Amino acid sequence: MSPQSHSTQQPDAHTDQHKMKFFLLFVMLAVCDAAPQDLTGKMLTFPQQTNTAHVKLMTTQDTFGAVTVCLRSFTDLTRNHALFSMAIPSSDNAFLIFKTGTATQINLYVSNTNVNFDGQQYILNTWHNLCATWDNTTGLGQVWLDGRPTSRKFLRSGGIQGTPSIILGQEQDSVGGRFDTTQSFVGMLSDVHMWNYVLSPCEIQRYVDDLNFTPGNVLNWRALDFETAGNVVLEENQKGCH
Repeated sequence: MSPQSHSTQQPDAHTDQHKMKFFLLFVMLAVCDAAPQDLTGKMLTFPQQTNTAHVKLMTTQDTFGAVTVCLRSFTDLTRNHALFSMAIPSSDNAFLIFKTGTATQINLYVSNTNVNFDGQQYILNTWHNLCATWDNTTGLGQVWLDGRPTSRKFLRSGGIQGTPSIILGQEQDSVGGRFDTTQSFVGMLSDVHMWNYVLSPCEIQRYVDDLNFTPGNVLNWRALDFETAGNVVLEENQKGCH
């Protein structure tokens, strides 16, 4: 009996090259898909009341000695709803801008401590410019609605530290979840920016007037890293012609 012959199959270099090219293309597409987007002239529409639809905003910042958040909103809601929700592991309301069902009241939360800002002219079915500020040195918070400031009120001293979960469209009762349908946002949001310092009144006015303001260094609408979930529509803004 002749000895059994053993054949050794050599790797196909051509096939390996194709696999490598496919892998590199997949990586490039993934990187492109994850790249921040310029949302200038765009708005996020939340068309219905749910406990699922939301937008998650990404940032690498995890320590805040001060905060400014500015956004533009449009809604006809007469009930409670969240406009901006940031949670960290130790605080579900690390920084929360919350519109109450009371027509003239806006709440600001910092590390689960809140104050009410009354006397606001939050007219329905109108685009509003809203900014909220807080500084840990003084502990003072303030809201600016359409360029008009509220009284400055004490919230708390001490910084905010922890990996943040930042959500639009829902109010977080735990990090990234436990959404309540009756606190969901229905309407449109646009031009969301966040800074790790308190903007000056002049900078806030430049934001309101949509002039040459300094974009957010934590969240920047012109270079936004975000994920959508549920029925959220990214579309052209309807703020009107100039």
